[in-house]
Parts: sequence; structure tokens; C-alpha cells
Amino acid sequence: MLPLQGLEVVAIEQAVAAPFASSRLADAGAHVVKIERPEGDFARGYDDVAAGQSSYFVWLNRGKESVTLDLASEAGKAALGDLLGKADVLIQNLKPGALARLGFGLDRLRKDHPRLITCSISGYGEDGPMADRKAYDLLIQAESGLCSITGGPSEPARVGVSVVDIATGATAHAAILEALIRRGITGQGAQISVSMFDVMADWLTVPLLNHEGGKTPQRVGLAHPSIAPYGVFHPKGGAPILISIQSDREWVKLCADFIGDAALGHDPRFATNVARVANRAETDAIVAAAFAKYDAAEAIDLLENAKIALASVNDMAGLSEHAHLRRITVDSPNGPVSFPAPGARFVGEAREYGAVPALNAAEE
Repeated sequence: MLPLQGLEVVAIEQAVAAPFASSRLADAGAHVVKIERPEGDFARGYDDVAAGQSSYFVWLNRGKESVTLDLASEAGKAALGDLLGKADVLIQNLKPGALARLGFGLDRLRKDHPRLITCSISGYGEDGPMADRKAYDLLIQAESGLCSITGGPSEPARVGVSVVDIATGATAHAAILEALIRRGITGQGAQISVSMFDVMADWLTVPLLNHEGGKTPQRVGLAHPSIAPYGVFHPKGGAPILISIQSDREWVKLCADFIGDAALGHDPRFATNVARVANRAETDAIVAAAFAKYDAAEAIDLLENAKIALASVNDMAGLSEHAHLRRITVDSPNGPVSFPAPGARFVGEAREYGAVPALNAAEE
């Protein structure tokens, strides 16, 4: 039996953040009814690379039932009311106040359905000076300051995936599970509000505290702003390699077993991480010179024998063929689609994943 089997979820959702949260509930056995506009979730049209369908939609809507409702109509409102009467969880990412204007204000829902758990996802929360502003992933990446610490020295950059949406969906998922546990103890539902801006601000705690402590982070590309050596180096042949030295003990080991100069491990200019960061250019030059002596396979072998953390700098072709990539295959209206499996595994349990729904069609 799946852990959330029997749970009824209504998801008035579109795009990425809310569908991420509800997809995880569906994976765990919940019956998720996805409410779409008559024209459908606009994420259905983001691209056409997954058997002619949107990669976003296929990834985040497996295992759900699609129901189209015109919530501006009396018939649509009545149908939504019927669904909410049976629901355990409501997830919605309409504009703040939109649900109340439809006649389903959260206070009314709590009064009518005291066991209902509601989770409202928005850009900036339910109130405040920017509550009414439209918000999408890259907009919050910019507004929160994330872009200012992403990329190389020349200009800000976006994170290469929808990190704000994904982080927000994961936060909402965790909060819903907390509320379900508490409801099991108290019998009471909950009203959860998750702001994309709040989520990203939380994730930016370390660079923010560094700024407020007088050490504003700078963009350093594929390097770490406060650890050295922690970055990309180029062997004389093969793919670039990223290494991470997390302790002074590891630095001593790198010097002796890879650089070939044990004395550098205790040189005052490099003996501590603080010193290495202060002398980053010289530190990196020493490591780069060592890498230039080996091809990639030789360097990896030496680093692994020295127990130094490393990674090949891969691309999507590398991920597609990676030895550790686990995949799932789900049915869709256009046929089966294979993509990476969810990160959490329940040992000894084989989990199956539901089909991607056609518009206004129950899952098969």
C-alpha cells in the first residue's frame, strides 16, 4: 500500500511550483484531481520534446486526473465545491485573493471543512507591497538576488533549471506532509501559505549573512566563494575536473599525493582554508600546474586514491548516459516517456507511476 493511498487532493494549478508538490503526493498514492482551465494548463505548451508534448507537463503531472472547469461560471463553481467537499488537501496557485473572489475564501473553507489542508503558493505572499505582482521563476531569481551570485565575473546569470519553482514546490510538499501528520494527531486541518520569494530568501541565507557581515559574495563561476581549492581544473587531455578540498587535512593529502610537493601542505600561505582563499590565485595556479601533468583518467585515478572529492564537468549528453542515472517510464497520450526517477527510494518497495493525463481525462 502506498503511504498516501486514499488521500484526496484538489490542485488548482498551473506551471511548475504547485504541480511539483502535487506530483509528489500523486507518486505516494494520493488521488490528485488537477483543475485546468478549458484551454488547459499553459505548461502544456512550453515545448514539445517529450513525444510531442511538454517536458515540464509530462514530468510534473504524471498520475493525476485532469478536469477542466470554467471557475467563472456557476457550473464550474458548483463542481469545484463538490470536489472540495471530499478533499483532504487543496493546493492552489491562483493570484492572491482570486479564490476568495470565486466564493472559496480560505476562512470560509476552514469553517466549512475543518479537516481540509489548504496550501496557497504565490510569488510574494498574500499581503505586502508586491503581493499583486506576477511572479515566475526567473523573475524571482532576479528579485531575490540569486542571479547576482550566479555565473561568472562579467555578468549575472540564471540558474540553469527552474530552481525557484522546484524549491517552492518541495517546500509546499514538505509543509503539506507536516500538516497531514498533525491532522492525524489533532483532527484539524491547516492553512499553509508558501511564497516563492520567501523560499528563495531562505535558501540565500548564507550569501546574505556574508554580505551583512561585510563579505559580499562575488560571482566566481564554477568555484566556491569561501573554499579553496574548490573549482574546475583542466588536465592535459580529457574532460575538465572539479575538485573540492573541504579540510586542511585534505589539502595536505592533495599536496603529497597529487601535486607532488608535501611541503606545500604546511606552507603558511596555504595551510588553512582562510589562507588559501586569501591566496586563491596562487593556490589555483599550483593545482592547475599539477593537473596539466596528467590526462583526465590519470588525474581521476590519483585523486580517488587520495580520497579527494571530484566530479567530471558533464553536460546533458553525459547525464543521459551516466552510470548512476535511474529512470522511470510513464505512459502519456502520445506514448511512453522515460525520464529521471524521483530521488527518494523506499527500500524493498517497487513503486509505479501513473500516466500523464490528456486534457479533461481521468488517468488510465
